[in-house]
Amino acid sequence: MNRNEDILSTVRMFQEENLDVRTVTLGINITDCVSSDVSKFCQNLIDKVKRVAGSLVPVCERISERYGIPVVNKRLAISPLGAIGGKTDEPGFIQLAHALDHAAESVGVDLLGGFTALVQKGTTPTEARLMESLPQVLSRTDRICASINVATSKAGINMDAILQLGRIIKLAAEKSADMGGFACAKLCVFANMPEDNPFMAGAYLGFGQGEAVVNVGISGPGVVKRAIERLRSTNPDLDLQMLASEIKQTAFRVTRVGELLGREVARGIGAAFGGIDLSLAPTPRVGDSVGEILQAMGIREIGAPGSTAAVALLNDAVKKGGLFASSSVGGMSGAFIPVAEDSALAHAAAKGTLSIEKLEAMTSVCSVGLDMVCIPGDTDADTISALIADEMAIGVINNKTTATRLIPVPGKKPGDWVHWGGLFGASPIMAIRAPGASSGFVQCGGRIPAPVHSFKN
Repeated sequence: MNRNEDILSTVRMFQEENLDVRTVTLGINITDCVSSDVSKFCQNLIDKVKRVAGSLVPVCERISERYGIPVVNKRLAISPLGAIGGKTDEPGFIQLAHALDHAAESVGVDLLGGFTALVQKGTTPTEARLMESLPQVLSRTDRICASINVATSKAGINMDAILQLGRIIKLAAEKSADMGGFACAKLCVFANMPEDNPFMAGAYLGFGQGEAVVNVGISGPGVVKRAIERLRSTNPDLDLQMLASEIKQTAFRVTRVGELLGREVARGIGAAFGGIDLSLAPTPRVGDSVGEILQAMGIREIGAPGSTAAVALLNDAVKKGGLFASSSVGGMSGAFIPVAEDSALAHAAAKGTLSIEKLEAMTSVCSVGLDMVCIPGDTDADTISALIADEMAIGVINNKTTATRLIPVPGKKPGDWVHWGGLFGASPIMAIRAPGASSGFVQCGGRIPAPVHSFKN
């Protein structure tokens, strides 16, 4: 491809193929805001967010207009509150959440992440109190997102924390029953959680990241789909190596665009540039779907045999293209398969070709996990914990990031639908095989030890 064709191809990505910068996320170190007086802690947080992030939205809008690159979301991520909350009690964490919600609204951002606990090898009393506050925090605030890291390949899996989270997720769904259990859509449970992830609900500012850091999430499922369709139309003898190469080249161009904008934003607000997360994050819009990419690759029914292999090829090619384009690739960078946020995946789930079990298999080779999966409202807490444990095991054994966003929708049964609209989309309620049959395992608690290959030094 010559230079003129390359430029035209990039323009077409934005004008016709739904390419956008999905999020510019500013990480803010809040360790200097901590106070034993919760009211003072809250005021310190509000003051710092306004001071550091006050120019984020106007700078993003100015640079977006200059380059003609849409920036869909502007978000914030803070230091993990569970690690710095000190003696803050449960009501105190709720008070902090409202202060952060107000601060986020005042600077015009969409979401704020960092209500985070890192409990992969054990839970401190502070982290336990933060986790217990989550049903109230997530159901009573508009912008606050939470994430809990319960496992790493080095530490193993904290089953006590997972058991606690099953109950917390159930309660969060009940407290937001009038919104279809939506509070659970703002809670992500991780294994091997990255410190520079710009996507919600898992964004937080990791220790050692600096005072203020811009991380950019760029997404283009529609771009990749159209590239595959063009390749197929001009190459009747297409093989999978050619397909992988086309995806890599497309990912390369997308990454360069994202890094350009991210560095400009960081310069404009006086922050460091952290990295670019090239993740194929779908939206409910037709033409902006990872599921549609799989169909363009030749998987007519999503969930059919071959779906896992197709996701593996896609995820690997995206990572390779991104890494070749930039030395600042971070976050998760790959393919996301959030059921409710991807119309093609949601319809495959409704049709029955895509089950929770098949989703689990696909998550072993993609960049996330059981994401935005809606389950029956009467699912018991132990079964929720067991689903989390399965996904964490995939991440720990394969030394990769995996996560869950499970939403038990109150009053709904398999086959029903829940509709949230916007980026969160809609989904059928997916059936769980043998609910309640795992209690004897998960209630043992304790910790699943790290795998043998974790012993590296």
